[in-house]
Amino acid sequence: MDFLNFVHMPFGYLLPFIAALTIIVFIHELGHFLVARWCGVAVEVFSIGFGREIFGWNDRHGTRWKVCWLPLGGYVKFEGDANPTSLPQASPEAGTIRTAGNFHGKPVWKRAAVVAAGPIANFLLSIVIFASVFAFVGMPMNEPRVGTVQPGSAAEKAGITSGDLIAAIDGVKIETFGDIVKSVSFRGGELLNVTIDRNGTPIVLNIVVGTVEEPDGFGGTSRRGLLGISPPKETVATPLRRLSITDAVSQGTSETWRIVSVTFKYLGKLVRGQENSKQIGGPVSIAKMAGDAASSGVIRFAIFIAFLSTSVGLINLFPIPMLDGGHLVYYAIETVSGKPLGKQAQEWGFRVGLSLVAMLMAFGFWNDLTRVFAMMVGG
Repeated sequence: MDFLNFVHMPFGYLLPFIAALTIIVFIHELGHFLVARWCGVAVEVFSIGFGREIFGWNDRHGTRWKVCWLPLGGYVKFEGDANPTSLPQASPEAGTIRTAGNFHGKPVWKRAAVVAAGPIANFLLSIVIFASVFAFVGMPMNEPRVGTVQPGSAAEKAGITSGDLIAAIDGVKIETFGDIVKSVSFRGGELLNVTIDRNGTPIVLNIVVGTVEEPDGFGGTSRRGLLGISPPKETVATPLRRLSITDAVSQGTSETWRIVSVTFKYLGKLVRGQENSKQIGGPVSIAKMAGDAASSGVIRFAIFIAFLSTSVGLINLFPIPMLDGGHLVYYAIETVSGKPLGKQAQEWGFRVGLSLVAMLMAFGFWNDLTRVFAMMVGG
């Protein structure tokens, strides 16, 4: 069977999903691992997946490297950890004698560095992938010139006409037509200052971004912001230009930051009730996106991994107990108060964090099931 047909089968989405998740989890945990070693922390276990071990080995430092049956995450377990969430085996107040490699006996800045290294590694992976694509494949470079304007669109209402060059949006320079799409996709309904170049004359227009409902591939829809413009017909075939390594890294960093920025904007709108929570997806949605990306080729799949890696790194920095961000909050409290939180307080915090994460996953999975059911009924 052709691979491209295989990834379109329902169970065929699992292979690219597991492959992408394994790469991202490995890099995340590798960040923790390398900085822990640098800080003199003994690492007892480096696991990809959860549950029963499929295979593994011990390295010369005594770390057990293993792959387990449930490939939906991973962890590193340090000396002194009671479990993979890094709860201490004994409270520091008890005056427990600690060995040199005990994680919980290290200075707070070293523990914070070890914890922060995982999300940072995810961001670095994204930057490396984007930079590699821009340097060795190329970056779309069609100029942001308006070809056609949709009747009744936000652009037409604001006075944009064919031939205008979009120079900046909210003060941010626009270099390609793709930059326009990226700038407005998650800003439906917002008022933007758009600077255009019309025959050499700069004009600033105030535009309320329009919105459109698009199929999400599961029988449902998702909202996207748009101006209602398209490039000239002769530039529809987007030219690619390879960037220098320096420019590629810079652009890769910008692209990674854009994902972070867009995520915060979406969450802000969600809290204010301006976005539909049904757009939050779970593992089924992510698996479908992975399969679709893989069916489009290696480059699209690599870019999908970069997007997902940034998202994983960002989510792990949320100040929720059990996640890396929750640990960093604990260390901030320890720095201010001069002593760590008690073991009982940490345990309760992790229970609350686990409940929050479980509810979010359940909510995303419920949205997935709703979409799949709607697609089955509709189809």
